[in-house]
Amino acid sequence: MQAASGRRTFLRQASGAGLLALGGCATAAPGPRLMAPPRPPFRPVSPLARINARPERIMNITVCLRPFRAAGPRLDAETVADKLVVHNYGHGGAGWSLSWGSAQVVVPKALSAGVRDIAVIGCGALGLTAAITAQRAGASVTIYAKERMPEVRSARATGVWSPDSRIATATAAPANFPALWEQMARASFRTFHSYLGLPGAPIEWIDRYLLADAPPGRRADPVGFAHYQSRVADLTPPMETLPPGSHPFPTPHVRRTSLPMFNIAEYGRVLMSEFLQAGGRIETAEFHTPSDLARLKQKAVINCTGYGARALWKDESLVPVRGQIAWLIPQPEANYGVIYENVSMLARRDGIVIQQTGPDEAWGYGDANEQVDRQEALGAVASIAKVYA
Repeated sequence: MQAASGRRTFLRQASGAGLLALGGCATAAPGPRLMAPPRPPFRPVSPLARINARPERIMNITVCLRPFRAAGPRLDAETVADKLVVHNYGHGGAGWSLSWGSAQVVVPKALSAGVRDIAVIGCGALGLTAAITAQRAGASVTIYAKERMPEVRSARATGVWSPDSRIATATAAPANFPALWEQMARASFRTFHSYLGLPGAPIEWIDRYLLADAPPGRRADPVGFAHYQSRVADLTPPMETLPPGSHPFPTPHVRRTSLPMFNIAEYGRVLMSEFLQAGGRIETAEFHTPSDLARLKQKAVINCTGYGARALWKDESLVPVRGQIAWLIPQPEANYGVIYENVSMLARRDGIVIQQTGPDEAWGYGDANEQVDRQEALGAVASIAKVYA
């Protein structure tokens, strides 16, 4: 009871300062000590800005359909009329995370016939990175898309390093896919390093805290998604359990991890600028059938249409996985994430991203509804508000 009382007192004091500060890593005000400093080699929790999770601060609600394929993303090539079409879609919830590595797989296929004039269909995460990768290989590139940043579906993504999120199922993925996935994940991770430290922080590292009222267990997974994170465990620090009294959160069980986060509004602008400054062109176009590609002058096409490939390519293997985000007004002083009650919060530069993730990994699976559910958004915000109550 004394420890719980001390934590409540601490949170009230932190609330008055606007920060969830820690006695073990900040200068304490005169008075009784609230907690002992953490024992080395434990890394102290930095002062955390309090998230103002109130319904009236919701500035937008968006819905994204993750394009999932049980066998993993489609990266093969085929001939349509006189075009070499290389596919680059179906990355589930890992599109941003795997984008550069995926581009390194498909671009050489598009250039294999010796052509140096490439068309890219789609202007989202996969389209922009494939286009830039082709430019770096010496190609002239035109992007054809109905929409561009920030209207594309991938602009509504959560924006965190999640390279195996709904990427395939363990049973349907080909035997060679785990190695290919690792190749793409490592290549992407290396490329992200070049975007760290830029103005506007298009990519930055954050700490993410997993909070639980009961000892954490494994989430149910009725779909049987593949999990490959252990193959690249060396890229990010291991998950660590925080000892009692070392953190400001009201839950008894807290774990912490560190990982890259994408501030997609700024990151999208950086990618668009990089593509255009290298001589790229973007043309507004819409395609309804593969035969529509015949009107393009380019002989090599990289198809980066995401969930749109289900209609364009009649790909029934694509399954939508719905995700909705409630966007709160940005708080520049906050740069961390929290998961509590199956709700994720990320304090991004372009807004506080709050998303219901559901009680199991099948949340949103097979749901193609892109209509906003305000009650879902309000419930998600209410869950995060409890952390700071």
